[in-house]
Amino acid sequence: MSEHLSRDMASGNDPRHPVRRVLRRARTWVDGHPCLLFAYRLGVGLLGTIIIVIGVVLIPLPGPGWLIVFLGLAVLGTEFASARRVGAFLKRIVTRAWSWWQGRRERRVSSSA
Repeated sequence: MSEHLSRDMASGNDPRHPVRRVLRRARTWVDGHPCLLFAYRLGVGLLGTIIIVIGVVLIPLPGPGWLIVFLGLAVLGTEFASARRVGAFLKRIVTRAWSWWQGRRERRVSSSA
């Protein structure tokens, strides 16, 4: 399962991924129009912040509250370096926690058999 998660994360970071290519072209177009750059950054900032706030509100409720918070960080990370660093830090923590959990589960299964 951990290998599957790592493979999915690596495929999402592949610069040849079709979604990444479309987003890169859109960003290049926005960079060519300086008057749109501020509006674009403002829109990305507002959208990411709204997604994070919705996620924080949903955290105590059953459902994907934390997942929505991470999605908001990913949206902000497309435009702001500090959000990208926070997202990378959280990705490392989640990967380590997942590996720890998998190892713990395997140890419990092997000890009970």
